Amino acid sequence: MDNELIKSCEAKAQTWLASSVYDAETQAEVQKMLDSEDKTELIEGFYKNLEFGTGGLRGIMGVGTNRMNIYTVGAATQGLSNYLNKAFKDKEQISVVVGHDCRNNSRLFAEVSANIFAANGIKVYLFDDMRPTPEMSFAIRHLGCQSGIILTASHNPKEYNGYKAYWDDGAQVLAPHDKGIIDEVNQVRAEDIKGLSKTLDAGNPLIEIIGKEIDDIYLQKIHTICIDPEVIARQKDLKIVYTPIHGTGMMLIPQSLKLWGFENVHTVPEQMIKDGNFPTVVSPNPENAEALTMAINLAKSIDADIVMASDPDADRVGMACKNSDGEWVLINGNQTCMIFLYYIIKNRIATGKMKGNEFIVKTIVTTELIKAIADKNNVEMLDCYTGFKWIAREIRLREGVKQYIGGGEESYGFLAQDFVRDKDAVSACSLLAEICAWAKDQGKTLFDVLMDIYLEYGYTLNHTINVVKPGKSGADEIKAMMQNFRENGPKELAGSKVILTKDYQTLKATDAEGNVTDINQPEPSNVLQWYTEDGSKVSVRPSGTEPKIKFYMEIAEKMGCAKCYEKATAAAMEKVEAIKSDLNL
Repeated sequence: MDNELIKSCEAKAQTWLASSVYDAETQAEVQKMLDSEDKTELIEGFYKNLEFGTGGLRGIMGVGTNRMNIYTVGAATQGLSNYLNKAFKDKEQISVVVGHDCRNNSRLFAEVSANIFAANGIKVYLFDDMRPTPEMSFAIRHLGCQSGIILTASHNPKEYNGYKAYWDDGAQVLAPHDKGIIDEVNQVRAEDIKGLSKTLDAGNPLIEIIGKEIDDIYLQKIHTICIDPEVIARQKDLKIVYTPIHGTGMMLIPQSLKLWGFENVHTVPEQMIKDGNFPTVVSPNPENAEALTMAINLAKSIDADIVMASDPDADRVGMACKNSDGEWVLINGNQTCMIFLYYIIKNRIATGKMKGNEFIVKTIVTTELIKAIADKNNVEMLDCYTGFKWIAREIRLREGVKQYIGGGEESYGFLAQDFVRDKDAVSACSLLAEICAWAKDQGKTLFDVLMDIYLEYGYTLNHTINVVKPGKSGADEIKAMMQNFRENGPKELAGSKVILTKDYQTLKATDAEGNVTDINQPEPSNVLQWYTEDGSKVSVRPSGTEPKIKFYMEIAEKMGCAKCYEKATAAAMEKVEAIKSDLNL
């Protein structure tokens, strides 16, 4: 073990023992780490400071500078308070919303944060219990607040927690505020944190508890996005199975489905229990088939029409439906996003709701079939970077001029309205049930709708490959891979000529003849894309949060009929293997 690293960690740990800021329980844990012969825990806890990045904090809970605890959360809140007090110095009363999910310590961290905001003269609206992330985003806008935070680690394993910061438009913080907040947080020492206490200062006039009154307004707003209430009235007995996977979705999603008129909603009882240990799943991520096992089993036993699941903070939605053979299949994030936008556009046109100024948004790694749908129906489509803060930015830039009607990304996030500025599983589940009712009204399943889309707009297979490269050596390797791809990009992929290369680092697109055009994005990003003659697209980018490099492949293939789906998928998978070989994966 590195002796210098151990000494450095011991020195940092000693400062926690020497300061009266840290409570006795924390100091006892630190002493235990110092006394232990095995220094692994000490190193993991103190080898660096948990970084407050553009997405806030995320890390494993525990003692130390590199862990999620009341001191790292406290420093983040103090830094955010300092920035708010500077940014809105002329405002008589700055206010924030504080929300949290079902995770262990989420309520504690929320109450600690509320105390600190109030101690800094900031008015706090604190939810009375766990709530979905999108409701917190809604509350910022509804209550006219300047900021908001949510304590959540989304769909990460149970050991994790996180802290996400939002701005006055209800979206996650973007430039220049993200960098400004980070600078403030980095300057905070434990001694600088005002009002740090594990007990909520309930008598403080600056802390107001909110709950059902916001739920009701939010649910009513969500109901306004219903496109075809008549089809729901006809299919009110649609058999829906829903699971919140122990998380915040249980607070509102069954209520929302009922408000929309669905009378036959079945929840998974074992997963309707709030539990930060997520005891019934390996990982509380609706992207993983395993997380939907219990819901699918229930669906089979009652012969349901649709299965839907939300992640612990209810911003992502996963779903499963029956295929043409009656077998339950998972619908991936690209397909989900495509079905939503296809339905919204098609049925807004059918019900006469289109005014001509509508637009939709997708991220650059999400399926290009969405663009085909938008183009054919004369709807403007915008591409943005991965992450809902970028979709929210496109909405903000057009506010009051153009009408946002939907947007999403391949990682199971969708937003069907603009009164929330983050992905929203509450509205997505409600709209998904409506789409299923519309399909059933025509004697179809969601799978049939998916086949209809492929037959009308072309078939593509979306396949993602994650290459994990841990540690500093891994980070260097990823950097070298990206450099090599830039200098020696492929001339063809799976036997098809590369006709366009987009480099978001330089914001330049180069075609096969060498002609260069500008890419319109707000800032550079370390992403490369190759488009081939046969209509395929490959995107590559290092992950911003994990030690891996991601390859997003979209493979175009011929599909002549609904029964040809399996054959087209098999042919596309052969191309995936060829591309892996071409890129040395």
